[in-house]
Amino acid sequence: MTNLTKPAAALKTAEEIATLETVRAFLYREARLLDERKFDDWLRCYHPDSEFWMPAWDVDDRLTEDPQNEISLIYYDNRGGIEDRVFRIKTDRSSATSLPEPRTGHNITDIEIVEQDGDQVKVRFNWFTLYFRYNTTDTYFGTSFYTIDFAAGEPVIMKKKVVLKNDYIHHVVDVYMI
Repeated sequence: MTNLTKPAAALKTAEEIATLETVRAFLYREARLLDERKFDDWLRCYHPDSEFWMPAWDVDDRLTEDPQNEISLIYYDNRGGIEDRVFRIKTDRSSATSLPEPRTGHNITDIEIVEQDGDQVKVRFNWFTLYFRYNTTDTYFGTSFYTIDFAAGEPVIMKKKVVLKNDYIHHVVDVYMI
C-alpha cells in the first residue's frame, strides 16, 4: 500500500525501474508465445535446469509443498519434461490438444520484483487466461512465482511455480492454459 504522506518512498531507482520493465517485457513475451502457439520459441524462455511446478490444493485447502512426495497438477524438474510436453502438444499425442486446437488469451497483472540477488530476480504476478475450445470459453486464474536469470544476457526462467486458484476445472490443465 502506498503511503500518501511520504510519496517519495514509493519511487524506485532508474536501475530498479529498468529491471522491472525488462521483466514485464519478458513475461508479456512468454504469454504471447503461448497465445500464438509458438512453442519452440516459448521453450527458449526456460533454462535447461529450470523447474516448472503447479502444486495442487489438498483436502485442507492448502497447497501441496513437496512435488516429490505430494500430488501436483504439473511438475517438471527440468526443461526436458517441458520439451516432452511440447512434443506431445505439437504432434497431437495428447487428448488435451487434439483438434480443434484451443485458443488462449493470457493476461498478466500486478507484476512485482520480490527479490534480486545478482543476476537472479524473483518475481510474483497475478494472471488470468481465457481458454476457448468447443464453442466454450473457460477462465483460469492464479498467481505465479518465477526466478528469472539474466546472467546470459537474455532472461531465462530458472524456476516457475504456478498457483491455480480455480475451484473447479473442466479440462485437463496444460502448460499453455496457465
